[in-house]
Amino acid sequence: MTTRLNHLLVATDLSAPARRAAERAARLSEETGAPLELLHVANLAPLERLRLLMMESPEALQQRVLERARHKLHDLGAALLTRYGISPGVRVVAGDLLAELAMEADARLSDLIVCGARGESFMRHILLGSTAERMLGKTKCPMLVVKQLAHEPYRTVLVPVDFSPSSLIAIRAARLVAPRAEIVLLHAFEVPFEGHLRYASVDADTIRHYRVVARKEAIQKAHALAKQAGLSPHSVRYVVLHGNPASCILAQEQEQNCDLLVMGKHGESALEDLLIGSVTKRILAESQCDVLISV
Repeated sequence: MTTRLNHLLVATDLSAPARRAAERAARLSEETGAPLELLHVANLAPLERLRLLMMESPEALQQRVLERARHKLHDLGAALLTRYGISPGVRVVAGDLLAELAMEADARLSDLIVCGARGESFMRHILLGSTAERMLGKTKCPMLVVKQLAHEPYRTVLVPVDFSPSSLIAIRAARLVAPRAEIVLLHAFEVPFEGHLRYASVDADTIRHYRVVARKEAIQKAHALAKQAGLSPHSVRYVVLHGNPASCILAQEQEQNCDLLVMGKHGESALEDLLIGSVTKRILAESQCDVLISV
C-alpha cells in the first residue's frame, strides 16, 4: 500500500447520498493533494421502452441523457470548487456501472474509490450481486462508502482486527484516509469450542479462565500489531471484548463515537469479501458512520 493518496475516483449516480460521497472525496483531496475525478455511468437499458413511446432515435435519446448527466456533473464539480477549492475531473460514460468503474480505476491508477451508501449506486449493485462485480476486485482498490456529511476530517477510526495480514493492511488504510485521527483497535473474540465445552458440562469457572487467557493474549497481539503498524502510543486505543464480532463492532462504533470504520478484506478481493462476508454486509447495512473496505 502507498503512503499517500494519489488519485480519488468518485462513483456517483447524481443522487443526494452520492453528493455526500463527492464532498467527502473533495475534503480528502483538499487534505492530501490527491487529484479527484467524478464518474457517472449512465444505464441506457431502460430507455428502449421510453424511446418507443417518444418516437425518437436511439442515438438522439442517448445523447440527450448523457448531456443532461454531464451538465449535472459539471454543476457538482463547480460546487466542489467553490466549497473546497478542488477542481475535479468529470467523466460521463454509458455502460455497466461496475465494469466501467473497474476500467476507469485501473486506467487512472486510482488508489481509493468513493461511493454513496444508498440510492441507485455502487453499493446497491454490490449488495444485490451481479456477474460484473468480480471484475472490480481486480482493481485491488480500497473503497470508501460514505454515509455521513463531510463536516470535518475523520477524528476517530474504529479498526476491527483479527491479527491476520489483512489487519495490518486495514490499519495502514485507516492512516491513509485519516492520518490525524485516533485509531481504536477492536478485537472481538470467542473462546474456541466454547459451545462444545458447555455441552461437555465443563464448569463455568474453567470457561471464564479460558476467556481471561484469550483476552490477555489478544491484548498482547493488539499492542504488537500497533507497533508493527508504526502507530504512536498516543494515537491508539485498545478494546478487546468477548462476543459476536458484528455486534461488538456496531456497539463500539457508537460507544467510541467513531466517524469511520475500516474493514479488512479476507477473500481474494475486497469485492468478493463484500459479496460473501456476512459480517461486512451487516456492518455496511447497519453502521451509522462511513465504512472503508481495505485491500
